[in-house]
Amino acid sequence: MKIKCFLLLALSLALSVKSAELERLQTNCPACDDLGWQLAITPYSFRLYSFSEAIDKTAAVGIKYIGLSGNINVVSNKAVRVLDLKDEQLQAIRKKCDSAGIKIINLGIVPLTANEAETRKAFEFAKKLGVDVIVGEPEANALDLVEKLCKEYNIKVAIHDHPRPSHYWNPDTVLAAIKDRTPLMGACADVGHWKRSGLDPVACLKKLEGHVICLHFKDVVLDDPHAGPPPPNGANKMHDVPWGTGDSNIKGMMAELKRQHFHGAYYFEYEYHWDRSVPEIAESVKYFNTTTTELAK
Repeated sequence: MKIKCFLLLALSLALSVKSAELERLQTNCPACDDLGWQLAITPYSFRLYSFSEAIDKTAAVGIKYIGLSGNINVVSNKAVRVLDLKDEQLQAIRKKCDSAGIKIINLGIVPLTANEAETRKAFEFAKKLGVDVIVGEPEANALDLVEKLCKEYNIKVAIHDHPRPSHYWNPDTVLAAIKDRTPLMGACADVGHWKRSGLDPVACLKKLEGHVICLHFKDVVLDDPHAGPPPPNGANKMHDVPWGTGDSNIKGMMAELKRQHFHGAYYFEYEYHWDRSVPEIAESVKYFNTTTTELAK
């Protein structure tokens, strides 16, 4: 009887270890470390939920990194501008992330204007947060100020692109903004918005070689598959789908970023099926981990 109990206990422990190992393999990507890549998410992907719920959903799909968006739902559907968070609110956010094993690694999208007090507030908040990347779309007359503050704080600014007709919709505009400036200024490549603007995301990444700080990574398809080209000075209506199932050439972009020796974060910003996106995000995580493993070989 004692031997039988011992064998059952040993089997139970073995299954427990195996289960823990399977969970580790499913929620981590060793090849990401080899390539210097981080798989992250923006809380905006869970904008219908509180930040605490967003963290629970992030942990459930095995993502270990997060950025603080420009607005945070301290409670469901009640957004607070992230730069206006009180110390106790920020402390609660840190505690929740720590308990879930999730690390905050950037800030944004936040305003970067020619008003030095306002823009400095973003840099001060990033310093308090302990991150070295701010994502924003700096006003044209704020670029000198942004460069000055990047150097002062040793914090990077990644210029984000929204679809046309927004100012930075084309990577050429980003390159013009950072030309002859500190390497602390570069791009937050929103590849889905490039696709909406009728651009080839792989070609855009090639243009920005050496200047990509992080990415808002998306796979998208047309809302109407029979729609024609985007309207003049406008963008196609497209929505997110699980990575590898849309028209963005996810694997091609990842291969190009490997060729460029990109080191940084791929951020989910999943903007579809807001109330039921977790399975689609989980499918994307699996695709990312599998593709990263293939590319790292």
